[in-house]
Amino acid sequence: MKTVQQALLVLTALIFLGCATGPTVTRTAADTTIDLSGRWNDTDSRLTAEVMVESMMSGAWLERFNQDEGRDPVVIIGTVRNRSSEHIDAKTFTRNIERELVNSGRVIFVADAKAREEIREEREDQQSNATLESAAALAAETGADFMMQGTILSQTDAIEGKRATLYTVDMELIDLENNRKVWIDTKEIKKLVERKKASW
Repeated sequence: MKTVQQALLVLTALIFLGCATGPTVTRTAADTTIDLSGRWNDTDSRLTAEVMVESMMSGAWLERFNQDEGRDPVVIIGTVRNRSSEHIDAKTFTRNIERELVNSGRVIFVADAKAREEIREEREDQQSNATLESAAALAAETGADFMMQGTILSQTDAIEGKRATLYTVDMELIDLENNRKVWIDTKEIKKLVERKKASW
């Protein structure tokens, strides 16, 4: 009986020791720059979006449109293609751009194609199920004047535990009426990662 109790005590101690060797988690501010792998991350996405929208807002196209049309332009985000060698969630990047565009207060931003489908379904449903006064009107959408599109590229060079990666983000703004490109810019981010022993 005593041996069984001792075995249980040892087992309990081992369980506690096993729990004590778990991961350590530290909460940090969401905008803190943490670069563990040297790959594209949330900070790269946020900072690139900020730079791109700032560049776009300072372009000559905006002042020209304001003068010609007497109103703010309506902008929509098109496709941002990931053509890098990494898995990059382009949706996170486009959401950062959307936020910067809306918060700039200088353009009107409309929902993308996928969001519009869901909204249109709801609008159709309201025609049959909502009161006449509260139902959203059909064929009253705000059409976009410009579409923003882009690509994310990467080039990697590695040797003996060192890896250099250049990320190139190309963005452009296209006039939907005539397909003219009214603004183009490029943002580059270069990262060097060094490890004592690594195979890339």
